[in-house]
Amino acid sequence: MFNGKIVAVIPARGGSKGLPGKNIRVLNGKPLIVYTIEAAIKCNLIDRVICSTDDKDIAEIAINAGAEVPFIRPKHLSQDLSHTPPVIEHAVNFLEEKGIKVGLVITLQPTSPLRTEYQISESINAFRAGIFDSLVAVKDGYPPWWMVKAQGDRLQSVINFPGSRNPFNLERQELPATYQINGSIYITRRPYLKNSGSIINIENCGYYLMDEESSLDIDTLTDFNIVEQTLKNRLKI
Repeated sequence: MFNGKIVAVIPARGGSKGLPGKNIRVLNGKPLIVYTIEAAIKCNLIDRVICSTDDKDIAEIAINAGAEVPFIRPKHLSQDLSHTPPVIEHAVNFLEEKGIKVGLVITLQPTSPLRTEYQISESINAFRAGIFDSLVAVKDGYPPWWMVKAQGDRLQSVINFPGSRNPFNLERQELPATYQINGSIYITRRPYLKNSGSIINIENCGYYLMDEESSLDIDTLTDFNIVEQTLKNRLKI
């Protein structure tokens, strides 16, 4: 178990090189970040929904959507190479300095708009059912034994398949199941985040399996268009 509030932190930096203005780009009628804020607010297991941003436009949209924006993120945590864990630690530490006890931290990237409140709730319940430091949402992964790298003018397997069988002669169903972290939900026990500076402990990490559609993540304009068409298709059903 854990003691303290369950806090969702939505990291949303203003600068985006791949897709400018990505976090508030209008997706099928509303800003991208709003999808994540609404899902987090609808999840009745979450006590507080915090948006960490350095951008005043994002802050205004987040507040109007119902999230808390209790601070403007410092510049040193808002650079191109700024990593997520220090951003999450800054947000949680801010709350703790105000006397709020945090037990569990849910990191929700705004670039996963198809993730639902039910999936967030189920992932929290999956965390509660185990004894984990962290839990992440995953999707079915591409078999790593089929991945190759360049070695001079030839290709070489990235990972050797155990035994004498050639993995390129095997069907996907014959290979061990593998998963890929989809970037939509990260759950971290507060003491682990504080002591390690990380939101994932791969040595003690649970997982929540999501479908391919819900796992769609937006990094490029192509990704954005795919997600937008997916939403439009859902409305036709």
